[in-house]
Amino acid sequence: MGYQTLYDRSMQDPSAFWAEAAGLIDWDRPWDQVLDDSNPPFYRWFKGGRLNTCYNAVDRHVKAGRGDQPAIIHDSPVTDSKTVITYAELQDQVARFAGVLKSLGVEKGDRVIIYMPMVPEALVAMLGCARIGAIHSVVFGGFSAHELATRIDDAKPRVMVAGSCGIETNRIVHYKPLLDSAIDQAAHKPEHCVILQRPQELGVLIEGRDLSWSEAMADAEPADCVPVEATDPLYILYTSGTTGQPKGVVRDNGGHAVALAWSMRHIYNVEPGEVFWAASDVGWVVGHSYIVYAPLLAGCTTIVYEGKPVGTPDAGAFWRVIQEHQVSVLFTAPTAFRAIKREDPRAEHLKRYDLGRFRSLFLAGERCDPDTLEWAQRTLGVPVIDHWWQTETGWAIAANCLGIEPLPVKPGSPTRAVPGYDVRVLDDEGEPVNPGDIGRILIKLPMPPGCLQTLWGNDARFVQSYLSTQPGYYLTGDAGYMDEDGYIFVMSRIDDIINVAGHRLSTGGMEAALASHPDVAECAVIGAADQLKGELPVGLVVLKSGVERDKKMLIKELVDLVRDQIGPVAAFKMVAIVDRLPKTRSGKILRGTMKAIADGKNYNLPATIDDPAILDEIQKALEAIGYAKH
Repeated sequence: MGYQTLYDRSMQDPSAFWAEAAGLIDWDRPWDQVLDDSNPPFYRWFKGGRLNTCYNAVDRHVKAGRGDQPAIIHDSPVTDSKTVITYAELQDQVARFAGVLKSLGVEKGDRVIIYMPMVPEALVAMLGCARIGAIHSVVFGGFSAHELATRIDDAKPRVMVAGSCGIETNRIVHYKPLLDSAIDQAAHKPEHCVILQRPQELGVLIEGRDLSWSEAMADAEPADCVPVEATDPLYILYTSGTTGQPKGVVRDNGGHAVALAWSMRHIYNVEPGEVFWAASDVGWVVGHSYIVYAPLLAGCTTIVYEGKPVGTPDAGAFWRVIQEHQVSVLFTAPTAFRAIKREDPRAEHLKRYDLGRFRSLFLAGERCDPDTLEWAQRTLGVPVIDHWWQTETGWAIAANCLGIEPLPVKPGSPTRAVPGYDVRVLDDEGEPVNPGDIGRILIKLPMPPGCLQTLWGNDARFVQSYLSTQPGYYLTGDAGYMDEDGYIFVMSRIDDIINVAGHRLSTGGMEAALASHPDVAECAVIGAADQLKGELPVGLVVLKSGVERDKKMLIKELVDLVRDQIGPVAAFKMVAIVDRLPKTRSGKILRGTMKAIADGKNYNLPATIDDPAILDEIQKALEAIGYAKH
């Protein structure tokens, strides 16, 4: 069945479409209603159905005779170790950890915060919660004590699960002291903490509150799966960059399992038993969906990678993992490939490896510039799929669905809407814009299964943040356009549309122009305040490794590129060449923070920033071209 036929079916009769998709999941009790639309805008999927997500991700594969198949491969260049865990071994570990939680009083509906590095135990903890109907909330390992404390107070966990430390290429991250400080700061006090003691740094356990993971597991009584309602929460995930009151995205059990299982087959075209690698972190939504749940629901082998795309030990790290573990499909952020391209622009490291089993690369997490997409295509010789989704949706809104019908690639576009998503581009008055015109990208309600149900403990904020701008629609927060073929072009966040002398221009389009220059590794464009024109675009550019050029000549070339591709209306004249760009730990460039610096405004240090020292470098670079003045 072709893409258009399947997409039309999902629009015309979503209940029949998703009922069929639900056949990929084992149910303890079938649903009474596929789509409960009795209380808009709070739509619910598979009302009345009962299931257990952990059973579907682990136990059923063992029951089907595939217990000896690897479920998890842990590859850790920072500790020089590799571990393989079969589905039968995973079932045993998860059942015992669920037993640990039960022995600590955790019951269905209780919350458990997980603060772990990229180790298999993080997945065991998540699945152990799902096994007994507890709600997990994974907080990215190494987040500050303050940010962890705000999440403790919002989720009110009964138990915390943490590693003693995280390991970076050049340092140890002290998790246990951060955990202790967060609990001291929080008004809510968890009853117990389970600590995975890593040999690189042992944490000091507090008597009466803290337990050793290994000791607790040794004494644990295995726990069975507890069926839950399809509409019961599986997890809370706090959106990255949150300051002040956190926004906890709530994901359900039933719709989530159905959507992710469907996506593995239809978007990623992966079969049970194949090796699927999402090079992300369990603290982010990509990690939840495509390191943990989707690959295991589909009966695949998932890779947990504790390393970097470059520096562990070199820019060939990804190629080694793909060859060594026979990876079929890789999913990562464009940032990772920009880093590899910057360090090894001719892909010399790739010559050392055989990627014979490797079939496709998927990119998401930020806009993929056409230059990076085309470099990856040339380098790897396989389909490179840019797809678009968000923490809130949990899986792709737009993609080239390789398991349905591969469509022609248009660089700069994540292709067309995935079946289930009714994507529209509207102006500020809620009217459709013409093909090619930039507007706000929205999704007509109801959203498909797997998307956020609400914000934890705050229905009113959920409506206000996402559903109030245009009644009947979910506001993605992204701006872009749709062409005459229905291809979606996500150009920037709505906040990144700049107004130059009355012209609405996308910084993403200018970034694409800059990124096409052969000397540019990555770039960002921000709109800096200007008394005459309202805003003017300013480019910040990182050069490829080894490039040595006359800077005045290079800047002239970059300015001319933007003028040629966007037009004089962009009024693009200012470029700062920098060594690196400030990013979140998940790889998103902090354009809003750089804009505040350029405008001389105060800003809050983003909770998710990878390295705060970069902001001083950006300040100096912007001052050198006449910005960042208070």
